Amino acid sequence: MSAAATPLRRLPPVRPEYEHQVVRVQASLPVAPQARHRQLPAGVRRALVLLVLAIAWEIAARLVNDDLLLPSVMQTARAFYDGVVSGELPRRVATSLWVLAQGYALGVAGAFALTALAASTRIGRDVLGTLVAMFNPLPAIALLPLALLWFGLGNGSLVFVLVHSVLWPLALNIFAGFQSVPETLRMSGRNLGLRGPRYVFQLLVPAALPAILSGLKISWAFAWRTLIAAELVFGATSRQGGLGWYIFQNRNELYTDKVFAGLAMVIVLGLLVEVVVFAGLERITVRRWGMQR
Repeated sequence: MSAAATPLRRLPPVRPEYEHQVVRVQASLPVAPQARHRQLPAGVRRALVLLVLAIAWEIAARLVNDDLLLPSVMQTARAFYDGVVSGELPRRVATSLWVLAQGYALGVAGAFALTALAASTRIGRDVLGTLVAMFNPLPAIALLPLALLWFGLGNGSLVFVLVHSVLWPLALNIFAGFQSVPETLRMSGRNLGLRGPRYVFQLLVPAALPAILSGLKISWAFAWRTLIAAELVFGATSRQGGLGWYIFQNRNELYTDKVFAGLAMVIVLGLLVEVVVFAGLERITVRRWGMQR
């Protein structure tokens, strides 16, 4: 019989195959402590941090045992409540926020104008780089004596130092955001005919929005601190000072609980702006668009 007619033998499999039934595990895995912490809402986590700080404050006040140096949490809360009910704290807050709104708006407008010029021309980039290098390290409160000399004892001096505190850090952040826009996106905008202000506001601003929002938050914090510090220095216009002047007056009269109530109002306003305004803007813009986690 020839080799071609020899029947082929079926070789056994090299590795036997088995079928196993998958058993579903009903028991839940333990959750790590960090995962439990992340499952809590952001408001609850912030409230826990504030509670820990309040407890530490109360312990320190009891150890000091001197209301003039460090009032307790309840004394400060009572002074805060009395100031709100009497209307004094809301009046001071309204005065400060009105001045802050003027200085902040002018600073934001100036920052966008400078960065738009820098994004469009080489001369604009040179001007912005030189001005930022000169004035950004200069503390805004150091310009207060000159502001008093130029604008007198009034809101004009406060607005001047606020514009300085907002303009340079915001311009730096906006320009850094413009520089981070990919070149392919820039070329696409030019191919679509975008030039000048349209190129800046229709292409660069949306693409650099995370950096712009970060700059707005940083400049807001700088402006708020500068305003309180400036009001602590003088701050009274026609006997209507702001929140910093409220703190300064009560310090002179040794009402330490009211001083702490004024500081608490500064912190509360800062938290509200951060949580309500800026977090809301990020939620409806960069996070919704997938530009930020």
